[in-house]
Amino acid sequence: QLQASGGGLVQPGGSLRLSCATSGFIFDDYAIAWFRQAPGKEREGVSCIGSSGEGTYYADTVKGRFTVSRNDPKNTAALQMDSLKPEDTAVYYCAAREIGSTEYDYWGQGTLVTVSS
Repeated sequence: QLQASGGGLVQPGGSLRLSCATSGFIFDDYAIAWFRQAPGKEREGVSCIGSSGEGTYYADTVKGRFTVSRNDPKNTAALQMDSLKPEDTAVYYCAAREIGSTEYDYWGQGTLVTVSS
């Protein structure tokens, strides 16, 4: 299971830190990704971090502003979001993909991020 938290209302230019708590699988064997879905839009991949922190990916829209991390002993992951823009408003989800797989096996319930003045 995954549970995302940390969303909320923030002004443009502000920061939020999302957390993803996991249980029920061997965290070290999974890559963790963050997705988001804005109202009326398709879900998009935002960032991903490989097992043991090997390799990270960022969508062009968030590169340089978001930072993904993981804490293997605590089975958690995080997404630090800085310089937030109104277009970052969306429900954010964390997901887990077993190394070597192309499918995401576990999804969190989502946390809403609203960037507005």
